[in-house]
Amino acid sequence: PEAGSKRLNLRDRCRSIEYALTGSDFESSFLLYQTLRREFPGDYRERLKLRFAAVIKFDLENPYPRAYVTRRIAKLPGRTRSRYYGPFPSRAAAEKFLNDALDFFKLRRCDFELNPDPSFPGCIYSEMKMCLAPCFKGCSDEQYRDETARVQSFFESGGQALVRELEAERERLSQELQFESAAAAHARMEKVRGILGAVSLPEIVGPIDKLRALMVQRSPQADAVRLFRIESGLIHPPVEFVVSDSAPPVEAEGAGKKTPRSLESRITEALASAELATPTSASELNEHLALLKRWYYRSRRAGEIFFADERGELPLRRVVRGISRVLKGERAEEANSGDRA
Repeated sequence: PEAGSKRLNLRDRCRSIEYALTGSDFESSFLLYQTLRREFPGDYRERLKLRFAAVIKFDLENPYPRAYVTRRIAKLPGRTRSRYYGPFPSRAAAEKFLNDALDFFKLRRCDFELNPDPSFPGCIYSEMKMCLAPCFKGCSDEQYRDETARVQSFFESGGQALVRELEAERERLSQELQFESAAAAHARMEKVRGILGAVSLPEIVGPIDKLRALMVQRSPQADAVRLFRIESGLIHPPVEFVVSDSAPPVEAEGAGKKTPRSLESRITEALASAELATPTSASELNEHLALLKRWYYRSRRAGEIFFADERGELPLRRVVRGISRVLKGERAEEANSGDRA
């Protein structure tokens, strides 16, 4: 420190300073993460106070699969049969959703390795008929596999598989004039829809390996934004996207006149030409999910994010409107009501 001052004088120690211009808080955090991970591999997580996101693990490698909440993805998608769903805002939120969801199924909830034995007394869930009780061979292995498949379909479809199943059951019972049973099926369906609401199940939550999205953040350059591509939960380096198009107009086929390129086509071209990062380990995926979760669940976040549909296609029209809002400095929350068309 300087004499008579608490400030440090690093002139004798620092030969040069490297810096990068960023346009948003998220980009600064992501760049800081990449830098600290490279320079301080031993304690960069502690420096960043990075806490892994809570996810649901569906352990399909166990002979008798079960679902539970964890903060660590053990293996990269494609290298394990187990499935991961999330990220949730907190462990408590993940556990509540999981418990509410499992009430519609008879999957085991115990956490020990099963060695099915008819003399085993079972547990409270088997007593309440909320579990098929494979622990004392209360069901066949095939029956448990069928129930496992139903639970997996529920998670993979964001709960819609069970909604469709209950809708079909309600219609069948109505046609058979079993109106009381049909009303019960309808009540169960409404309960399922209740736990699938935006509060219980945010839009970001789903199979981690299918988490595909595009984040739009401000750029330090005027009339430009930076696009962060998210593939299988991994955040890729930003792409600079200049809104004004300096390229010559394209001649439309058969029209005989030139028309400017659409923003949708230019966004697609920019993303296609961007370099994609490759995850080096499950730890890196956990870290990216933690950064994404930290930003997404803020009460007031800067920037916007758009998720791909079931076919993996991005809603490009909504992305264009989102880019306009980001350039104007508007918040996503203020325009969400008119951005669902």
